[in-house]
Amino acid sequence: MLRVLILIILLLFSYNKNVYSEEKIVFIDLNYIFINSKAGKDLNSRVDDLSIELNKKIKLFKEEIELKKNNLISQKNVLSPEEYNKKIKKLEKDINEKNLSISKKKKELSLFKTKGEKEFFNQLNAIIENYSVSNSIGIILKKDDLLMAKKDLDITKNIFNLFNEKVNKININ
Repeated sequence: MLRVLILIILLLFSYNKNVYSEEKIVFIDLNYIFINSKAGKDLNSRVDDLSIELNKKIKLFKEEIELKKNNLISQKNVLSPEEYNKKIKKLEKDINEKNLSISKKKKELSLFKTKGEKEFFNQLNAIIENYSVSNSIGIILKKDDLLMAKKDLDITKNIFNLFNEKVNKININ
């Protein structure tokens, strides 16, 4: 019995086979590409410009409403109660219309940003896919999802350069 046990243990130790993965695994920093690429900078710039323009319109609207409100308050003693109430209702109607307009523009800005990001990452994914096929890469992970990895597994610069060569601007329909 002891001989059999020793024989089994010897066979197990002699049958030591190293296992190596055939899949090449790398990682990429998508945020770096989105922030620093030509197309990403252009898209972010357009979103920022639209946001600044919207904020200016909101500020002008607030100033305009405040001016009308102060003007109406100063006329309270001069106007008849019926006329005063008409002007208040008209002011409230104007405020509601402007608020709806601003809300619509905010939704349009959000939709523009979402469509732009989606189109950006669709084009980036196509480039990553071609790169992975041509370089026999089995798995590509996002850098955000990693705890630790070797620096030589980072393909961000390669993809960044390819993306900048192929895509200069994101067109949004």
